[in-house]
Amino acid sequence: MKIINGIGASEGIQIGKIYKYEVTELSIIKKDIIDIDKELAKLEVSLDKSMNEIEVIRCNTLENMGEDAAAIFSAHLEILKDPELIDGIKNLIVADKVNAEYAVDTITKQFLSIFEAMDNEYIRERAADIKDVAKRMIEHILGVQSQGLDSLFEPVIILAKDLTPSDTASLNKHYVMGFITEIGGRTSHSAIMARTMQIPAVTGASNVYEELETGDRVILNGITGEIILHPTEDAIHSYKERVQQFIEDKKKLQEFKNFKSKTRDGISFDIAANIGCPEDIDQVLEVGADGIGLFRTEFLYMGREKFPTEEEQFSAYKTVLEKMEQRPVVIRTLDIGGDKELDYYQMPKELNPFLGNRAIRLCLNEPEIFKVQIRALLRASVYGNLHIMLPMIATIDEFRSVRNEIHKIEKELISEGVQVNPEYKLGIMIEIPSAALSASVFAKEVDFFSIGTNDLIQYTFAADRMNEKVSYLYQPFHPSLLRLVNMVVDAAHKEKKWVGMCGEMGGDTKALPLLLGLELDEISMSAPTVLKVRSLASKISKIDAKVLLEESLMKENQEQVLELVEDFLTNIED
Repeated sequence: MKIINGIGASEGIQIGKIYKYEVTELSIIKKDIIDIDKELAKLEVSLDKSMNEIEVIRCNTLENMGEDAAAIFSAHLEILKDPELIDGIKNLIVADKVNAEYAVDTITKQFLSIFEAMDNEYIRERAADIKDVAKRMIEHILGVQSQGLDSLFEPVIILAKDLTPSDTASLNKHYVMGFITEIGGRTSHSAIMARTMQIPAVTGASNVYEELETGDRVILNGITGEIILHPTEDAIHSYKERVQQFIEDKKKLQEFKNFKSKTRDGISFDIAANIGCPEDIDQVLEVGADGIGLFRTEFLYMGREKFPTEEEQFSAYKTVLEKMEQRPVVIRTLDIGGDKELDYYQMPKELNPFLGNRAIRLCLNEPEIFKVQIRALLRASVYGNLHIMLPMIATIDEFRSVRNEIHKIEKELISEGVQVNPEYKLGIMIEIPSAALSASVFAKEVDFFSIGTNDLIQYTFAADRMNEKVSYLYQPFHPSLLRLVNMVVDAAHKEKKWVGMCGEMGGDTKALPLLLGLELDEISMSAPTVLKVRSLASKISKIDAKVLLEESLMKENQEQVLELVEDFLTNIED
């Protein structure tokens, strides 16, 4: 028995036999050709056949998996119509007098290298679309028929180096128990489609492909990302019990999808979800989150060659606001700098970039960049319940400067005849100790606070959270941090303003009793965590959580607080 760890891309546990998917290797050799027209004709035929096939897959996917999954193949059709790509291939055939398959391979690899060099994981994984389309075109040029995954006749767990979106769409749910790939992450198309199809999946499992053969037995754990190779009978027996427990737990959690988030003693609060792009909304709606607690807009700026236009941003914000109907949507303005850079925007080198010209500071120094985003946000405000959140605010003067700039832009829009919803909210992210300590001052002027625990912990303990040597100082349960958060909540509530939490601590179920004791109005987290937190909250009395918090605030260190919390949760579970 051996365990290999990958990324839990789609929840679920399966015990079954492996079907090793081997992709036909295409032989692509550069050939000098004389008949250019013949090669161009081969290319045209392959384009037509590829388009027809993809259209069939798109229609089948639309029928079986819905619009979002089908959109992947609409994107494939757009790739085949991309003049930059297709003209590039044709030009290479004509200029260098080379064979069509070589030209397709060469030009698509140039596109792939651009995508794969992106820092943004989501954009990087879109390279799979180009690979998928290029492979299909080359197969048609060469007259090669691929091995299919749609002809399986017994239940198996697919093992592949990688699965293209077309591969995933062709999976027969009757026989595919799950899949394992060496390549890909949680945002790869195969992972997204696995979640849509509710097939357990583990991606990014290095070196697993050569360890297994068709017929080998494995345990696939899509929750933890574990793959157990050649499991013993004891392990199989143990996992069968876990499978049953998982099924029962999942059924129970679904009961909370449409429930109001509240404690055992009936105190309501909001459980929201964090997103990075409009495509994340569907998962948020699936779990019935009470709102969006953090829309990280920097992802709209990453993986591109230039800043997104006002229209592009407006479309993204409008989509999210409309889909969330009137539920609150907290959209954070551009937060770059530190470890988040843009390829097309050269930021000056700084000795301490995390303490330098980043987030709102950069926006104040580059008002034209900021203005485009604010115009897009204010225009979108009429489509839902917009909350604009400013990151890295350190002083009240800084906030006032930004607010004045936003009001100026709002007046310009109105003078242009553009409608703006005057009910939009303007708040700040509490992630710098100076802002937390001045919360009573800010609370008189802002509409809301959202506590960003990742940076607040980093700056409170003066320890780089990415530095392994000081990572022990990342202490979300330390009494000093709890006191700081408590101070912010008290200041907000004194002025009747709501306060949320959007950092990683918000999605930590172990922290939930303390967060309920702190009386946060909203807690935001990744969408898959929403139902677990809502379920656990329904078992916790706010009165008990308050007592736990008071005891925790009196402790000396994180270990003592954790001990209290673990005892508290044990008693809850009992």
